[in-house]
Amino acid sequence: MAHNGQVNDPAAVSPGSSGSSGSSGHPGSVPGAVDPAVSAFSALLTEEGRELLTALRDHDPAHELATATRLRREHPAELVSAALGQARLRQRAVAKFGAEDAHRMFFTPNGVEQATRTSVAAYRAHRLSALGVRRVADLCCGIGGDAIALARAGMSVLAVDRDPLTCAVARANAEALGLDGLIEVRRAEVTEVDTAPYDAVFVDPARRRGRGRVFDPEAYSPPLSWAIGAARRAPYAALKIAPGVPHEAVPEDAEAEWISDGGEVKEAVLWFAPGTGSPEGRPDAAADARTATGSGGTRVAPGTRRATLLPSGASLPASGLPDPEAGSVGRYLYEPDGAVIRAHLVADVAAELDGGRLIDPTIAYITADTLTPTPYATAYEITDALPFNLKRLKALLREREVGTLTVKKRGSAVEPEELRRRIKPKGPNAATVFLTRAAGAPVMLIGRPAPR
Repeated sequence: MAHNGQVNDPAAVSPGSSGSSGSSGHPGSVPGAVDPAVSAFSALLTEEGRELLTALRDHDPAHELATATRLRREHPAELVSAALGQARLRQRAVAKFGAEDAHRMFFTPNGVEQATRTSVAAYRAHRLSALGVRRVADLCCGIGGDAIALARAGMSVLAVDRDPLTCAVARANAEALGLDGLIEVRRAEVTEVDTAPYDAVFVDPARRRGRGRVFDPEAYSPPLSWAIGAARRAPYAALKIAPGVPHEAVPEDAEAEWISDGGEVKEAVLWFAPGTGSPEGRPDAAADARTATGSGGTRVAPGTRRATLLPSGASLPASGLPDPEAGSVGRYLYEPDGAVIRAHLVADVAAELDGGRLIDPTIAYITADTLTPTPYATAYEITDALPFNLKRLKALLREREVGTLTVKKRGSAVEPEELRRRIKPKGPNAATVFLTRAAGAPVMLIGRPAPR
């Protein structure tokens, strides 16, 4: 998980410290002063604080006022407020970390929002481990989600962040999960950390500021250019970046991997292995990538792109194919996974299908006349392919008694919710409607998920 990686007065939260004293404050604070946020957090690590958190595990936020009133009769008000806040964060974190870990860990609001989902962090950690990495410098570690995954994969981790509270939380998480022997948390400016002793560098630059997300890679903190430089000095490196990164911003000596989980694109990763050489020295890097089996442990292939789908682990490397020709809508429509689309690998999926073709040169829907199973796209059997006409669609769905309507759009100005409101589906049957373009014209494709 990313946090701003820079600080003016570096200090460390050592493996043996409590995280509540000895760490310097925010930039501009008095060196050696106890940070108030760290002190407040430290109260949760006491026996009383932990007992409160245990009691609040199944707390219903709707009854928070009554709960707070009751608890303040026996505990300090500040501790009750901190525990209630932490209980809310733990409940939010279950979706990313699972209930078992989330209710043992500690979080900050930004930490929950920006933390890597456990399944994605574990995948990356497994790939690094399979490359032979044993010691990792995790720069911009945040609350420690990635450090935890790396340690669980058997690696020792130096976890670095600038913020004293974030470092205290990261260390508490390592202790809570029994990983403090493998994770050293250090408060420092990441640009001043010596990564030479480590087999790999992992960097997750901060991509948020006060006004929201940052889309310019050079506005990351630290900038992507600095992270790339650090990556090139390490035996191996992985840089987590936004999945919407422009392809022209990807260095030629990096492998770019887009990762989705449950069909939702989560991130892009730039992989570096400087010892493998540059693309110029390895003209068949893409072919090398295609010969690797599986996703976890696939060697780094500089100069190529890859889409990896979790939880299956299916991984598709680029083969350099041109975009397929567009043609008429066939019996089946394939909706490529978002990671495939982000990685510009729609052509590679089409090539796996019998007669796969686009329905329009500008639309990432593939069609074919026969059903071919593929992990990289969801297939639908199309029953109707018609010019877009709301009145006709409404009549057709009413005739078929469609009450469960899934609306998907790509290349259409019509909003799905507005369409549902105007159609008012009713009945026992289900259907999927695609609002899109075919051969440059607006169309509506009606169908249902194809048998797997």
